[in-house]
Amino acid sequence: MRQSSLVVVANRLPLDDSAAPDGACEWRRSPGGLASALHAILEQTPATWVGWNGGIDSAPVLPDIGSLRIRPVGLSEEELRGYYEGFANSTLWPLYHDAVEQPVFDRRWWETYRDVNRRFAEAAAEVAEPGAAIWIQDYHLQLVPQLLRELRPDVLIGFFLHVPFPPPELFMQLPRRVELLRGMLGADLVGFQRPQAAHNVAQLATKLLGAQSTDDQINLDGRVVRTGAFPVSIDVSEMQALAARPDIVEHAEQLRTDLGRPRRVLLSVDRLDYTKGIEHRLTAYSELLRDGRVKVHDTVMVQVAVPSRERVDSYRVLRDRIEGEVGRINGEYGRVGEAAIHYLNQPFDRADLAALYLTADVMVVTPLRDGMNLVAKEYVAARAAGTGSLVLSEFAGAAAEFEDAFLVNPHDVDGLKATLLDALDADPADLRRRMRAMRDHLTRYDILAWARAYLTALDHSGRLAAGLRK
Repeated sequence: MRQSSLVVVANRLPLDDSAAPDGACEWRRSPGGLASALHAILEQTPATWVGWNGGIDSAPVLPDIGSLRIRPVGLSEEELRGYYEGFANSTLWPLYHDAVEQPVFDRRWWETYRDVNRRFAEAAAEVAEPGAAIWIQDYHLQLVPQLLRELRPDVLIGFFLHVPFPPPELFMQLPRRVELLRGMLGADLVGFQRPQAAHNVAQLATKLLGAQSTDDQINLDGRVVRTGAFPVSIDVSEMQALAARPDIVEHAEQLRTDLGRPRRVLLSVDRLDYTKGIEHRLTAYSELLRDGRVKVHDTVMVQVAVPSRERVDSYRVLRDRIEGEVGRINGEYGRVGEAAIHYLNQPFDRADLAALYLTADVMVVTPLRDGMNLVAKEYVAARAAGTGSLVLSEFAGAAAEFEDAFLVNPHDVDGLKATLLDALDADPADLRRRMRAMRDHLTRYDILAWARAYLTALDHSGRLAAGLRK
């Protein structure tokens, strides 16, 4: 394979599970998500993407996607269970999300995680040209920066954590805390969604590694590791263009008709995950129906729960609980031909999501903990008319940027109920003011602004960011 000056390393390749009819590979895009975030950047910048192709015991040669070259990394069934389902998503994921679900510590998972991280590092080292920049993404690959530094000391190494980084007292629970911290700090630049994460890492580097640390740099092993907050964003122009398409506007109108032409539509779009606060949201809405504050004929809720990690036991249990609660609410409060909640456990393409965003009078984004939450940003981008309400968890990274949303503590069910009512009954002029402020901010800080900020910080020469359009 040819070598590249920019290499992206992520757990998954950004590919559809099946090729297009002509055999070409296409981008796999999910609500929010890494592939969606990087799509606009890598359309403009020639690069190689190293990642798992989603299959078991296979790493076939895959065609390029435009100027993006693809380097697959294979996983066996045992590795998938230990590295991905085990250490990444049953140990790190819950711990990094405030231990909303109890993390599981299994020594065998760690060994597999370490071995798979080494394979990713070796693949990246192989495809990187001398002096290249290698941009490693997220918690699945937290050991890769240091492993790469040992293999290729000539390259620039960036690491970006898309999820929250926990406070020191939670991180200290990890049996392999020193190795994980050293692994991440093998990078030249470690990026986070929020400044608090950099502060947490600085405290840990001082405590566990004896490093001299501030919130923006860590002196470790005779070199400087720079850290900082780079809040990730979306391709605003793409979502605006989608939401303006006549066929999507027409689809949104049809959706409202299909819902029974209610006066108000609430929408939530989440991965099916215990961090997303879906159960708290259903409880709040159920109580509003019970108390008569919301009427089924007048108001309807649409909950999209995109399937996620279906082989992990805790996710299957969660799906069953949510489906049971939706059934209970519809059985108790729905009427013939009028469901209280329309629940959809299926993937949606971006055109269908844009139509849903146009349909929703209130977008309810209430995770218990979230690194950023790009669905909130997609909704704001789609609302060119300046209408609509965004109810947003204080514990999503997006809350720091969208101060004009209806911010809420999702753990407080009574507070969530009151906030939902505020958003449903808000004065239209106030909603336009809030939406205008959020749209102005989002337009300034889109996905390309994020990439320029991070890549310029990684490579002060400006070479990496030079190809990104203004």
